[in-house]
Amino acid sequence: FEIPQHIYDGWDARKRGAALERTWNDKFAAYQKAHPELSREFSRRVAGELPANWSAHSERLLEKIIAKTESIATRKASQNAIEGLAPVLPELIGGSADLTGSNLTLWSGSKPVSREGAGNYIYYGVREFGMSAVMNGLALHGGIIPYGGTFLTFSDYSRNALRMAALMKIRSIFVFTHDSIGLGEDGPTHQSIEHAAALRLIPGMDVWRPCDPVETALAWVAAIERKDGPTSLLLTRQNVPFQKRDAHTVSAIRRGGYVLADAQEPKAVLLATGSEVQLALGAKQKLAEEGISVRVVSMPCTSIFDRQPPMYRDVVLIPTLPKVAVEAGVRDYWRKYVGLEGAVVGIDRYGESAPGAKLFEYFGFTVDNVVKAVKSLLK
Repeated sequence: FEIPQHIYDGWDARKRGAALERTWNDKFAAYQKAHPELSREFSRRVAGELPANWSAHSERLLEKIIAKTESIATRKASQNAIEGLAPVLPELIGGSADLTGSNLTLWSGSKPVSREGAGNYIYYGVREFGMSAVMNGLALHGGIIPYGGTFLTFSDYSRNALRMAALMKIRSIFVFTHDSIGLGEDGPTHQSIEHAAALRLIPGMDVWRPCDPVETALAWVAAIERKDGPTSLLLTRQNVPFQKRDAHTVSAIRRGGYVLADAQEPKAVLLATGSEVQLALGAKQKLAEEGISVRVVSMPCTSIFDRQPPMYRDVVLIPTLPKVAVEAGVRDYWRKYVGLEGAVVGIDRYGESAPGAKLFEYFGFTVDNVVKAVKSLLK
């Protein structure tokens, strides 16, 4: 189509824009001379680069977490990770949609943004979509890495903003706690069933569901280091056991899926995420007592695992072996890994109001049920 010249001229702001840019560049050049260190820090943040000591700092934090061997909820492990990483990231701006005390998104250096002055933490109120949209705006502005928290079920309210973050390939970090029926008495309105799978289906969204403090810390590191898209962190309300790993296994976590516990000549492969990893490991032990060896694969981030070379994926999953996936969410998503002939210990209905441990037992998230699923494939 054709734009009339007088319309084009009326909207042509190139000369004015060029003049404004020259003025700004002149002011910044003067600022660089007057404040060289501050100007370098400004340029670093706007460029989206991490501090020079970032890698060393994050490695030291990981070593401390491994040494502690804590069995805590991954939402608490997330708070510990923020506490450890935020001091070297002044560009990190946090917040929560009226659930700060539950999401555990505060750290000791958090200062609320308020009428009284600037800060690095935003109390958004019950505004999940508003929070996520503001986070996207902060990321687009540049010089800021935003994160914000709510319950995983309430990610539905944020859906448009989550999709836009992925579409725009921006570094927004969405913290979603209370990630399954494990949250307990709040009942089915608050218990996530389809949400992990739904988030994984958003192109460009990396979704982490870590099983312990080590995976949680590495999920945070990966989210902060990622410059080409958003990350969702799915975290438990309930405590989960610490998992022992050697250095090679720890490094493999960054690949999204890895062999957590192996066996000689395994007869099957167990895949699990988050709070269900402990069930897979318990099933492995019980099966071993019956002379059945299995491999346990922890897959905290399926999207990163899917981006690995085919050879790595085959080495981890062993295509020729039957597979059982274990996750407190809908079953269908895991068919891409276990196939139609495999088994999935999952849940395809809404939950109930009861203590989390009781619900896990009621809905079949037990070691015995995982053992039963493995045996059903080996007949």
